[in-house]
Amino acid sequence: MATLLFDYGGTLASHARHWSFVLRDAYLALVPAAMREAFDAVWRDAYVHGERTLAREPIVEATDTFGALLLRKTRVQLAYIDQHAPALYAALPADTAESVAAQCDDAARACTREALPMLEALRAAGHTLVLVTNFYGNIHAVLADYGLLHLWSAVVESAVVGVRKPDPAIWRLGLEAVSGNPATAWAIGDSYSKDIAPAAALGLHTLWYKGQEWEQKAYDESLPTRIATDTPTLFAILRSAAR
Repeated sequence: MATLLFDYGGTLASHARHWSFVLRDAYLALVPAAMREAFDAVWRDAYVHGERTLAREPIVEATDTFGALLLRKTRVQLAYIDQHAPALYAALPADTAESVAAQCDDAARACTREALPMLEALRAAGHTLVLVTNFYGNIHAVLADYGLLHLWSAVVESAVVGVRKPDPAIWRLGLEAVSGNPATAWAIGDSYSKDIAPAAALGLHTLWYKGQEWEQKAYDESLPTRIATDTPTLFAILRSAAR
């Protein structure tokens, strides 16, 4: 049976949409129409600032669910917006952080609920499931809250192991955690540069869940073993390729 190494964020929780776009949509529902251009001008920098702040400072707690994490993240993003676009910030509802966090938590919960039956079927069929993720030290709490924790034979989280994608070493750690054979292992991820290219460099089969990435580039599509552009196709490939 195959060892299946899954990315988490875009792959299982957002239908292959980079989380900057998921969050952006939630914010835009609250931004006055006349200020959407101002929001777009500051949003990308606010998102990057939030990610770097959470990676650098001990803001996230190990017990944080995804909803709690999102609330911390949106508050950091909004502080940046307040500093760099105060008129825009003033035009947002007072509960913007809570509203955005709740909407995105609901979306992720629905997405993972959709993925759960397939993951359980793969595990029941005898495949070894490993999670390999860039995360903040609270992925176990997130998985437990979404009912996904029981699926994984190993969880490799960047904040815990001290290695981040796109370093291939994090994928190697996932494989080694279950004594997996690269010849029968698959890496499944939505990011070409962080998931597919480094896993392929280790000799793993790769399944690219191609969606809306952070940077829209022209990639060498001959590199992934298989490509899926929607969830039904992803699951169909997994059913056949991981036999």
